Amino acid sequence: MELIDTFFNAEVLRRSFPMLVKGLWVTIKLGLVSIIAGLALGLALALLRLYGKRPVQFVTSVYIDIFRSLPLLVLLIIIYYALPFVGIRMSGFWSAMCALTMVSGAYSAEIFRAGIQAIPKGQFEASQALGLNYRQMMFDVVLPQAVKIVIPPLTNNSINVIKDTALASVVAIPDLLKQATQAQALAANPSPLIGAAIIYILFLWPLVAAVSRMERHFGAGEH
Repeated sequence: MELIDTFFNAEVLRRSFPMLVKGLWVTIKLGLVSIIAGLALGLALALLRLYGKRPVQFVTSVYIDIFRSLPLLVLLIIIYYALPFVGIRMSGFWSAMCALTMVSGAYSAEIFRAGIQAIPKGQFEASQALGLNYRQMMFDVVLPQAVKIVIPPLTNNSINVIKDTALASVVAIPDLLKQATQAQALAANPSPLIGAAIIYILFLWPLVAAVSRMERHFGAGEH
């Protein structure tokens, strides 16, 4: 019973539930904004790395390698705490969004690049033979085919972005983890942290299962 009262205290969970729900909403909002911005950035980076001029390809490649190597927490601290010294100040939410977007964009760029390169060269040659310009070739022929390849890894990357929003608590964003930590302090009981963990699982488990189904579906379609 001591274990139950300490980590699964029903009364503490009931009192902290409204705070956890508010935190979940902030987590979802931060995650969605970062995912959308990261996908847009990733697609742009992938196209620049594949088809930009050589100096642009080099700069893009360096960006992708750096932000895939840089820990997200370090980047978040730099943006929130260091940039104000050079006159750039952002709220905790936008600091976290920028950090998540920059890192997510680097990973998404590699996913998009791999998907585009997986398209047979004949598709590019056929597009040129039909007289399609670059935009028509990419958006009407290449990208629709690449989407089938990149959806599972992009969805998996999006799940990682949602999980990484927990790091935003270090800049005082009232996300799910921050609210759970505050509720724990108020109640002097760790049950709110267990409640937050359960909410993360209930929220992300269906997404993880969806990724597995998509991978099996698309994998079966290749045979």
